Amino acid sequence: MSSRIFSLQGRGLKLDTRADIEPYLKDVPTTIEEIHLGGNTIGVEAAQALAEFLSKTTALKVADFADIFTGRLISEIPQALSAICDALVPKTTLVEIDLSDNAFGGRSVDPMVPFLSQNRSFQILKLNNNGLGPAGGAIVAEALLRSAELSAKAGAPSQLRTVICGRNRLEDGAAPTWAKALAAHGGLTEVRMPQNGIRMAGAAALAHGLTSCAGLTHLDLQDNTFGEEGASAMAAALRAWPALRHLNLSDCVLAEEGAVSPVLEALAGGSNPKLEVLQLQNNNLDTQSFALLAEGLEVHLPLLKMLEMQWNEIEEDDEGIATLLGLLKKRGGKLVLDDEEEEEEEEEAEEDELEKLTAAPEDALDKEADELADALSKVEIKS
Repeated sequence: MSSRIFSLQGRGLKLDTRADIEPYLKDVPTTIEEIHLGGNTIGVEAAQALAEFLSKTTALKVADFADIFTGRLISEIPQALSAICDALVPKTTLVEIDLSDNAFGGRSVDPMVPFLSQNRSFQILKLNNNGLGPAGGAIVAEALLRSAELSAKAGAPSQLRTVICGRNRLEDGAAPTWAKALAAHGGLTEVRMPQNGIRMAGAAALAHGLTSCAGLTHLDLQDNTFGEEGASAMAAALRAWPALRHLNLSDCVLAEEGAVSPVLEALAGGSNPKLEVLQLQNNNLDTQSFALLAEGLEVHLPLLKMLEMQWNEIEEDDEGIATLLGLLKKRGGKLVLDDEEEEEEEEEAEEDELEKLTAAPEDALDKEADELADALSKVEIKS
């Protein structure tokens, strides 16, 4: 392992006390650039010792603390989290922090606020699957909004580029605050907020807030409910992101049955010409939508290589689907219509590999037999 990376990833360690964690930290140089502690469980005393070590680091760029509180009491997590986050506040070298897969809930978010609002150096924030809920989610968003306001007051642009906050039950209660926070951090290039139970008004608010992020390249809002209000807002917002390359709006109820979504109309009309991956699974799309997308694909989506359309109203011999298949195949791309298709391709790849593995020994034996026969034919037998 590089001397610039310290990792206890996936060791399953139960680090309760200072004495438990200090042996692992004692020989780690303070010049490390990355620390990865996921897959272990850290108690209050151990977290305080870790915080003392973190405070001495001079070049830390990546702080990976995903999944470090499994089995901890709700009374332990805030104290441990506070110690760790407070130690990171002054770290101007920090680029990425990952606190995913920790069961914070709404009661454990306050310890993150000083770090989120005061450290204005980090560029990547990962808070996935933390059970924040609407109240906790709003607190996180308010802290990020405060960070942007402090940067603006200092005359400095926000450094935040990536926000990942999925599976957190943010719902409509937190969405308006998140919309303000995302708008304030106008330099964002990647936003992933899937599976948050956000509904029409919240989805519309997020779409509107994100229009301030002109450099957005990756947007994932999968499994939130858009409906007519959210889909209209998203359609209007799409043109604000000319550099968008990856868009995931699967499971978002983009259209009512029998209707064409305004999102499809915008995409087919050329709102995002640099799009490479488009995921539109399970959105009540039918033959009208496929025809529209096929019409716009060649002219307005020249770089699209991956289109996922599973669980829509796809009929056999649909002309739009046939056109999409042909165009994507021509450019070396792929149209995914169902999970069975992917499974079949994986099975075929596995079979090919197995065939190679099983054929190899036979080929080797045949070669050895040929060589032996050739050698025997040259041997002179004397009586």
